[in-house]
Amino acid sequence: MEKWFERQSRLVQILLLLIPVVNWVVEVLVRWSHALNKGSLVKYLLAICVTFFGIVVGWVDVVWCLLFKHLIFCD
Repeated sequence: MEKWFERQSRLVQILLLLIPVVNWVVEVLVRWSHALNKGSLVKYLLAICVTFFGIVVGWVDVVWCLLFKHLIFCD
């Protein structure tokens, strides 16, 4: 899921992160995919936080994606 999200255009990424329910689903899928691929403790903790507070993290990720062209801690 992480690779799919990264292949999307910047506009599609921003739109996916702006829609509240879609935002949470995308955040959970991308974060867990990234955590399972990388295997770092920080990645797992962030994935757990996103599972419960995904909408809040998603709004931060909208700004982060606009500025740096990737999700926070997913580079």
